[in-house]
Amino acid sequence: MPSLQSKFPAMEVDSQEQLQRKQSTYLSLDENFEIQKEVYRGQQYSQIYFARLHMMRTLLYSLVPNWKSHLPVCTVLELEEGKECIIVGTLYKHMKLKPCILDEYSKERSVAPLIKPHNFMHQDDYLVLEDESGRVKLGGTKLSPSVYVTGVVVALHGKETSAGAFFVEDVLEAGLPPQIERPLESREDKYVVFVSGLSIGSSSSNPLQFQLLVDHITGHLGDEEEQGLAAEIVHLVIVGNSVEISRGLLNGQNLVSKDQSRLSEPFKELDILLTQVFSSHHCDDQHFKIAASLPLDIMPGSSDPANFALPQQPLNRCLFPGSATYNTFRSCTNPHCFELDSIRFLGTSGQNLDDLTKYSEAKDKLDFLERTLRWRHLAPTAPNTLGCYPFTDRDPFLIDSCPDVYFVGNQEKYETRLLKGLEGQLVRLICIPRFCETGVAVVVSVFHLPG
Repeated sequence: MPSLQSKFPAMEVDSQEQLQRKQSTYLSLDENFEIQKEVYRGQQYSQIYFARLHMMRTLLYSLVPNWKSHLPVCTVLELEEGKECIIVGTLYKHMKLKPCILDEYSKERSVAPLIKPHNFMHQDDYLVLEDESGRVKLGGTKLSPSVYVTGVVVALHGKETSAGAFFVEDVLEAGLPPQIERPLESREDKYVVFVSGLSIGSSSSNPLQFQLLVDHITGHLGDEEEQGLAAEIVHLVIVGNSVEISRGLLNGQNLVSKDQSRLSEPFKELDILLTQVFSSHHCDDQHFKIAASLPLDIMPGSSDPANFALPQQPLNRCLFPGSATYNTFRSCTNPHCFELDSIRFLGTSGQNLDDLTKYSEAKDKLDFLERTLRWRHLAPTAPNTLGCYPFTDRDPFLIDSCPDVYFVGNQEKYETRLLKGLEGQLVRLICIPRFCETGVAVVVSVFHLPG
C-alpha cells in the first residue's frame, strides 16, 4: 500500500488560536498477513511447520559458526551415543494437562464438572526435538519446559545418552532480528494512541470513558497546553475486542428481527462514537469527528465478528458505514504491522500472548513478548493450540525485521519495557490494558521511544 499523508481540520483553543494537527507518513505492511491468493484444498498443518523449520534452520545454520564452529551439525537420525554435536529442529512439549478434544467431549456428556485451569503446566512435562528424520526426547537442565512451547525452532548442543535421549548442554535461539536504522531524533515530537478492549455492548463497557478519550484526542479537554499536546497525536490504533456480542445470540439458530437488531447495536454505537460531530462555540465548521480528525486503524480481536483463526482478516467496512466514508479510516489485519515516519510498529490483539500464558510460565507478560522476538515468531503455539490458517508454503508469523514498537492488546494492566538487542536493536515493548476495565489508553512518543 502506498504511503498516505492527510490534512486535518484545525483545532480550536480557548484563546481563539487555531492549532493545526501534525501530520505523519503512513505505510501499511499488512500484506504478509492477508489471505488473498491462498486456496484451501484440505491441506494439513504439517506444511506450515515444514515452512517454519526450513526458514529458521537456514537462519540458525548461519549462526552456528559464530557459536560453536568446532562441533558437527547432525540430524536426529544421525545421532550417536556419547558424540557431541549440534541438532536443529522444532520443539514439541509433551504436557500431561494439555486439553484433548476427546476428553472434553466425554466430560461434557458426564455429570462431572468440567474444570478449566488457567495454566496447563505440570512438573512431569518434557520437551522433544523433531526434524524431518525423526524425534528425540530432551534431557538436562539447560532447556526448561516451563519456558518453551511447541513450535519453537532452536539449535541444541549436546549428546545422545544410553537411554536414547539427547542431553542438552547449551541452547541457541535465533535472537532478535536485524533492525532498520531509526531516523535521527526530531525536535518535532508526535504521538500514537493505542486503545484496546472497548467491548462496546458488554455490561462493563462505559461509553462515557471512551467519550472522554475522544474529547482529549480531538482537543476538547484541558487547557491550552493539553490541547497543544493533543494536536501532536497523529494516529489512533484500536487494538481488537472493540465490541462484545451476547453469546445467547450466537447459538447457530435463525434470529428474529428483534435479535438481529441487537446483534448490530454494538457496531452502530461504535460507529456513532467515531463519527459524531462535536459542537464548538469557537467554530462555525463543526468537523470535529475523530474519524476525520486523524488516521485511525482498527484491528479485529477474539470477540469481534472476524475469522477465528490467525491471521484475522480486516473487519468488513460495511460494519462502519459512517467511519468508512473517510480515507483516514483503515480496517486492518491482526497481527498488524505499519510504519509511521519510518518507525516500525508490530502488534497483535492478544491471542498469541494469551495462549503462551496457558502453556508456559513467565514473571510478567513482557517476558512473553520478549521471548517471541528472540524466537523470531509472533505465534509459536500456532497451529498446535492457537488456531491459524493452514498455509502451504510460508509462515507469515515469522519476524524477519525487528520493530521499533512491539505491542499487544487486551491485557490486564499496562506494562512497558525497553528491550536492547546484541546488535544494538532497541524495541519498546507495550502491554495495552482492556479499556472497558481500566479506562487506560497508551500514548507512545514516536521520536523518543528509548525514553
